[in-house]
Amino acid sequence: MEPVRMARSHILQANCYDYPQYYDIAFQAYTEREADFIEAACRKYCPFDARRLLEPACGTGRLITELAARGYQVTGFDLSQPALSYLRWRLARRRLHAETFEADMSDFRLGRPVDAAFCTVSTFRYLLTERAARGHLECIAASLRPGGIYVLDLHLLALDVDEEEAKRYVKRWTERRGETKVAVTLRVLRTDLRRRIENLRVCLLVRRGSRELRLRHEFQSRTYTARQFRRLLGSVPSLELCDVYDSRYDIEQPFALNDATTYSVFVLRRHPPS
Repeated sequence: MEPVRMARSHILQANCYDYPQYYDIAFQAYTEREADFIEAACRKYCPFDARRLLEPACGTGRLITELAARGYQVTGFDLSQPALSYLRWRLARRRLHAETFEADMSDFRLGRPVDAAFCTVSTFRYLLTERAARGHLECIAASLRPGGIYVLDLHLLALDVDEEEAKRYVKRWTERRGETKVAVTLRVLRTDLRRRIENLRVCLLVRRGSRELRLRHEFQSRTYTARQFRRLLGSVPSLELCDVYDSRYDIEQPFALNDATTYSVFVLRRHPPS
């Protein structure tokens, strides 16, 4: 898949998923660490050898490709056709195999259960209603074999956060691949704590040689405090919370979930048969 032809300077109001090669570069630094943690969580929490994995809303398939290269049988789905096309191109280029299909993360079915599933970079928060979020967790539970786990990372709000404080959140980072450099700025534009909706903007500045492309996309995300997530999880009795981790992804260091918790990596498990 060839990158888009870049003018000297060009700004687009566009979904980053429509330019998956640049989105993939932007988040590449997380890939190996996330894959290592998924493997460690499977070894620690699954009562069997986990080989069949699922990624809902897989996007460009950073983790699909990495875990397929490690020998796992991986399935991924997304609503973005450009992202799925890019993923299939990457798999073919590396002579790897994974099952991919188009589906909504709040309403999907698999032909056979998987041993484990995972969802990273707070993608879960794209589900903007309680009904959609519960539907997703129910679909995950139905897709896991008994004893299978779900690794879900989720940025939480502290219980005492106010809207002005939440709005000041800005994160910036830069990644390179070959001659291409991608600078990312993620900014919270507005937080409505009553409706539990954040408006965010992500900007990608792509440079290759003397040419550059600027992508800007605004989207909404649902907010969760630790209490709100616990309440949601309690509405899906087929899933239990095993442990919670922070952004260090240290499998030896779980921590207690409390009202001050912000960035969290949850390990959920489908109840094994009694």
